[in-house]
Amino acid sequence: MKILIALDASAHSERALELVIRLRWPAGSRVIVVGVVQPLASAVAESYAPVAVPPELLEQQRRQLHQVVARAASTLRETGFATEERVEVGDPRHTLVQIARDERADLLVVGSHGLTGVMKLMLGSVSSHVATHAPCSVLVVKQAGGR
Repeated sequence: MKILIALDASAHSERALELVIRLRWPAGSRVIVVGVVQPLASAVAESYAPVAVPPELLEQQRRQLHQVVARAASTLRETGFATEERVEVGDPRHTLVQIARDERADLLVVGSHGLTGVMKLMLGSVSSHVATHAPCSVLVVKQAGGR
């Protein structure tokens, strides 16, 4: 089984990783650990229009996310998974769907940030998007206590 797990530096991603480690998977299952750095930031306070992240900040975010992905891949390897690591730059919603398609993933695992209302409308929901657009099954892991 080919499992794609999307991570960022949030507690929600940590929950998703913990669940993947805890569940039983078919022998030979492989996990692709993916982090996606978004090159645009919301300028909600100013104009509702997204603005480009300065290149130095984008590189810093990429390095931080690479550390998160590498740590998760190491933890997965220690528990017996074959792993691969990827850090991409792009819109996480579309990038994750494309990677799942390209890799012919059997399952895409994402954490849910639990956004609702106006925040969900302005920032979007990665988990909602991939659940409806991914070419494979999607497991959305929620934070304990509903958030």
